[in-house]
Amino acid sequence: MKLGLDGANVVVAGSSAGIGLGIARGFLAEGANVAISGRTASTLDVARAELEALGLGTVASFAGDMTDSDVVEAALVAAEHDLGPIDCVVANVGLGRAPLGFEVTDDDWDFDIRQNLTGAMFLARSAMRRMVARDDESRRRCSIVFVSSIAGIEALGTPLTYGATKAGLNHAAKALARIAGKHGIRVNTVAPGNIIFSGGNWEQRVDQRPEAWGRWIDREVSLRRFGTPDEIADAVVWLASSRAGFVTGTTLVVDGGQLRS
Repeated sequence: MKLGLDGANVVVAGSSAGIGLGIARGFLAEGANVAISGRTASTLDVARAELEALGLGTVASFAGDMTDSDVVEAALVAAEHDLGPIDCVVANVGLGRAPLGFEVTDDDWDFDIRQNLTGAMFLARSAMRRMVARDDESRRRCSIVFVSSIAGIEALGTPLTYGATKAGLNHAAKALARIAGKHGIRVNTVAPGNIIFSGGNWEQRVDQRPEAWGRWIDREVSLRRFGTPDEIADAVVWLASSRAGFVTGTTLVVDGGQLRS
């Protein structure tokens, strides 16, 4: 199925590895051009080389902290310079440092809110400013996709800050969809379950306790396996495409059947 993304210009924040890198790869496979971002220039350079080796669309990159609104703005200016007008932004911004339990410091609350909620909204704000300035016809191609988590839908034993900020992101995305809809711009969210990839947290846990985590996956996930970055990418790319042209304000769960409701 062709998704109508040939020549589209896409910014994927948080794309030097894992899910974000898989999303960038998915857009390139559909004929789009992609600008990737990450905090560490050396890691980002490796990711860019990997994507360019595919021989598909144009690949640009920008290193910086995408929770800083000035950096976000600079990243979009650079992406427009390298690719042209931005048609889609994917906010794959987020991590956490707070421990489990209720004893979370003020600094850890502030840090995790910025990482998982406000950084993504800074990116959406900068993207929206550009998208609404375009003519009606070209805005039909514009969309924003947030990458959230199933931890924002149910309490799954994650740190308080992580689940709360992902729930906030799900709500903010739905609210933004109502605002953006009058301009013909779609806003959606993908909520991944447990995704395993090289260098990721799940790979480290499984390497340390393979039997215990194998039993846990068998018990908790209907499909009895981890997901992959490419499976999240498929959902994101579809939501960004014209084939999802009447879909906005939704949170698409991609978790192998872990959530029970």
